[in-house]
Order: sequence, then structure tokens, then C-alpha cells
Amino acid sequence: MFNWTEIWQHMGPPALAVAGILLVMGVASLTVFVERLLTLRRSRAASERFARAIGDQVSPSTVERAVAEAGKHGAGHLARLVESGLTAYRQALTTPDGPALTAAEFTRRDLERRIDELVVDLKRGLPILASVGSVAPFVGLLGTVLGIISAFQGIAATGSGGLSSVSAGIAEALIETALGLAVAIPAVLGFNYLATSIARDEVALANAAGRLADRLEAWGEAAPGGGNG
Repeated sequence: MFNWTEIWQHMGPPALAVAGILLVMGVASLTVFVERLLTLRRSRAASERFARAIGDQVSPSTVERAVAEAGKHGAGHLARLVESGLTAYRQALTTPDGPALTAAEFTRRDLERRIDELVVDLKRGLPILASVGSVAPFVGLLGTVLGIISAFQGIAATGSGGLSSVSAGIAEALIETALGLAVAIPAVLGFNYLATSIARDEVALANAAGRLADRLEAWGEAAPGGGNG
């Protein structure tokens, strides 16, 4: 009876090629999952530090400090959003030939565009997980088909059709299907986990952008750095 090592050693070139592709896909999906997981954790930690640093008392007189503080927490997507919004607000007030919009409305539109950019950044790498999760089973099935073809070619060459003569070849072929599923299942689970986490962050960013835009509308045309609070 073959063990796993013997099965691997007896695989033909096509089966080894398919197995190699599946291993590369598995490593790629694992790399993306770990990188995204660490990125999300860094972003949330930096966003929490930024939120504690600026508090809930942002006013025209503290815009410059908030922008400077956001630059110190660039790993946090919340800090990037606030920095972009306050910078756009400051630019709208100091550029007389800008669009025929109030500073608050100009900033709200800038925040909407910035959220789209940040969400794209948060989702970076997820297509790899989705592709691996959907394609890996079919790659494994391809390896199985090639293995079965090879097994029957062996039967034809030897003229022996007993179970013992094909069991090794069938076992080698089925390994490919198992390997494809072993790669695909964690990729799908990882994709679903990250997609859910990113959706929560997206909602949090949208809420933060809405609160910031509402506050800027309440400020009116107060110039950053002024005495209004």
C-alpha cells in the first residue's frame, strides 16, 4: 500500500506540474491573507491612536493641528480620510477661483472620492483570494483527470486490468483533487473573513466622513486657524 511519500514520488510530470501550481496558489493566498490581516490591524490601531489624539473637539482653530496629527498616523485609514477632508476644506477656502460650491460641499465631494480610494486600498489583494478559491478545485480536477489518463495508459501498456494495477494511479490522481480543495477552502474562508472586516471598516469610514462633513457645514466659512470654535 502506498503512503503519501510514495505517491508523491511516483507522480508523473503532468501531475507534479499541477501540484506545483496548486502549491503556488496556496502560498499566494496565504500571503495575501496574512498581509491584509496585518494591514487592517495596523490601520485600526493607528486610527484609534489618531482619534484619541484629536478627540472630538475639532474646530477651525485646531484644523492645522488635526492635519499634522493625521500625518503622524498615516497607517490608519481614518487619519488619511480626515487629513484629506480638512486639506480640501482649507484649499476651498483659500482658492478664490475654485468651483462654485461652498467649502463644505466641496469637502463632502472630496471625502466621497477619498472613501472610494481607501476602500480600493483596503480590498487590495482580495481578487487573488477570490480567484484561488474559485479556480483551485478545477485545477485539482484537471490533475485528477490527467492522473486517471496516465493510469489507463499504464494499463494499456502492460495489458493488466486488475485493481492492483490501477489503484496506485487512481490514488495519485485523487491526491490532486484533495490538494485543490485544501487550497480552495482556506482561500474562500479567508476571503469571506476579510470581506466582512473590510465592510465594517468601510461603514466606519463613511460614518466618520459624514460626521466630518456635517461639522464643516456647521462651521460655515470659518477660516482654519481662526478663533471660531
